[in-house]
Amino acid sequence: MLRYLTAGESHGKCLTAILDGVPANLVLSEDDINEELRRRQVGYGRGNRMSIERDTAEITSGVRFGKTIGAPVAMIIKNRDWQNWKEIMNVWARGNGQGARGEEVTRPRPGHADLAGVLKYRQYDIRNILERSSARETAARVAVGAVCKKFLDEFGIKVMSWVVEIGGVRSQGPAPAGFKRGSGVRSEKDIEDIFKLAEVSDVRCPDKNTAQKMIKKIREVKKRGDSIGGIVEIITIGVPPGLGEPVFDKLNADIAKALMSIGAVKGVEIGSGFKSALLFGSQNNDEMYIKDKRVAFRTNNAGGILGGISNGDDIVVRIAVKPTASIFRTQKTIDNYGKEIEIKVGGRHDPCICPRIVPVAEAMMSIVMVDHLFRARL
Repeated sequence: MLRYLTAGESHGKCLTAILDGVPANLVLSEDDINEELRRRQVGYGRGNRMSIERDTAEITSGVRFGKTIGAPVAMIIKNRDWQNWKEIMNVWARGNGQGARGEEVTRPRPGHADLAGVLKYRQYDIRNILERSSARETAARVAVGAVCKKFLDEFGIKVMSWVVEIGGVRSQGPAPAGFKRGSGVRSEKDIEDIFKLAEVSDVRCPDKNTAQKMIKKIREVKKRGDSIGGIVEIITIGVPPGLGEPVFDKLNADIAKALMSIGAVKGVEIGSGFKSALLFGSQNNDEMYIKDKRVAFRTNNAGGILGGISNGDDIVVRIAVKPTASIFRTQKTIDNYGKEIEIKVGGRHDPCICPRIVPVAEAMMSIVMVDHLFRARL
């Protein structure tokens, strides 16, 4: 099985990622990882911290002469902003054990893990919670996913993603999910072309007209000091049949768990997803036929997975991304003494994280796919 671990705080010295289970002799470079990290930092609606950080990964073990050696691959990503937080994030106690300036965070922010975290870990200073639960952690996941993408390349498997909706503005342009496979069939090249269109879009939407409407929407929301969410679609092509188990280790269950582990994701659907609840069985079932002496499907409402097992079709997944919790509007909360107060969150926050979550979603999908390839021993 593939195993990975991340460590590090949002304003700490660095993030650390360890990936165990990568076989020997996989050709790998820091550029392979840094390109994915770069993708995570671009996109319309990103916060000002991206003007500070220039994420690059340093491989510290598990690779020699450009190839993995079979040992765990360890990587670090330095936080440039740490220079401004050395005192507050000091590893060792100073004075009464607080930061150098005695700064404590005592007001849980609505929409964040603050309150649940302090209750679970019995903390007083909320910073001990928010530093780890920050979206900054996803940079380490992207680094891990980049290694997994390189491994998937060896099998001809590609994971691609794009934004299909932001704040109710939905793309009406090219999208492969659930398409008919008759005269309107889309090949893997067509899907790759859609991905390329998305990658040159500021909001990672392949439909130019819709992308402009999305940008306008984000701009309007930002002016109000608010934030907005949306829907991201992830397509995995070249997947062989037979990945996943029929009962306890279903491929779709592992995919859902991996994607739901991303902090901003509040929902996952595979194939026709929630729409299937409105269809008849005759509409939702994917009829089969023979193409080039192989089984093919006329539709892909199953999203490439039947009975928890991949069926050889493209895996189609969509995730619901909530609005960024940190906003510049005044909200009601409580303090550590149970007093009702108001809070206005400062800092550098994204009014919309949908464009930036794309490579994170791809990373999590890639990790799951590699893990199941190992289990299947294909």
